[in-house]
Amino acid sequence: MTSMQRVLTTLGHQEPDRVPLFLLVTMHGAKELGLSIKEYFSKAENVVEGQLRLRAKYRHDCLYNFFYAPLEIEAWGGEVIFRDDGPANSGLPFIQQFEQIKQLHPPRVKDSPCLFKVLESTAALKAKVGDEVPIIGVVMSPFSIPVMQMGFDKYLELMHEQPDLMEHLMKLNEEFCVDWANAQLAAGATAICYFDPVSSTTIVPRATYLKTGYQVARRTLPRINGPIAIHLASGRSLPIINDLIELGIAVVGTSTSEYLTELKAACRGKITILGNLNGIEMRRWTATQAESIVKEAITKAAPGGGYILADNHGEIPYQVPDDILLAISEAVHKWGQY
Repeated sequence: MTSMQRVLTTLGHQEPDRVPLFLLVTMHGAKELGLSIKEYFSKAENVVEGQLRLRAKYRHDCLYNFFYAPLEIEAWGGEVIFRDDGPANSGLPFIQQFEQIKQLHPPRVKDSPCLFKVLESTAALKAKVGDEVPIIGVVMSPFSIPVMQMGFDKYLELMHEQPDLMEHLMKLNEEFCVDWANAQLAAGATAICYFDPVSSTTIVPRATYLKTGYQVARRTLPRINGPIAIHLASGRSLPIINDLIELGIAVVGTSTSEYLTELKAACRGKITILGNLNGIEMRRWTATQAESIVKEAITKAAPGGGYILADNHGEIPYQVPDDILLAISEAVHKWGQY
């Protein structure tokens, strides 16, 4: 089977030749090319070459067009801070006062050089692999991105004390999210990963989610012209799993804090599970530990399809060594056969 066939089979809740493996490696491409992280993400061609090399090296089943989390903040005019040994982060929030929200306008995708680089890399990857390999695009949820736009404390205050301004910001973010997702799909992305950590019950109670992030997703997701995965970026999904299923998504990213057997029971035949290897602990694994953990995850979640092995956060840390990623891949190829 090709990677695409393998993934589509498991999404159909059938058993492919083996469990699909998504190694969501981003910064490791800089290591492959001998570049700093900042230099690596400065050119689309670097990311294309990095992703192709990483897939050939680890024999996994997707290409990932994700650059760095604050890319969208950069498009809004915000600051991005690069570091040498980890992911870029957003700088000082560009919303300092609630009243500024009234003056905001969503970025135009075609006018944003940082976004255009992602579209260039997506199109180039598509030209290389055609329909043999899924290309995963990424957007930040309109409900979660305000953490970077204004800071967590101010966002919580907005959420609870300024409902009108909160709704206005959601509408702005929704417009941008839909345009950005559809631009990636048009460039060649196979599906969109909708990162929405604030919606997890790790951060907000389910009752709050149903009034906020869930309503944002109900308005936003139907306007995206392709398959969607929701990733809660290490947050718990089980308490809201039925709500997520009702959104009509294909895949849910799952936390290492949750038990795969419970998730599988709740998701079987309804939604595909993505996860849930602990990326932080992965830095300290031995090859033997990696094999054991992968084998256990496959045993718990793979029967009947509907399972893609991946990390639990959506981006493997820069410090995870190559030999462990190779051990994970070897274990999937050894123990993931159906």
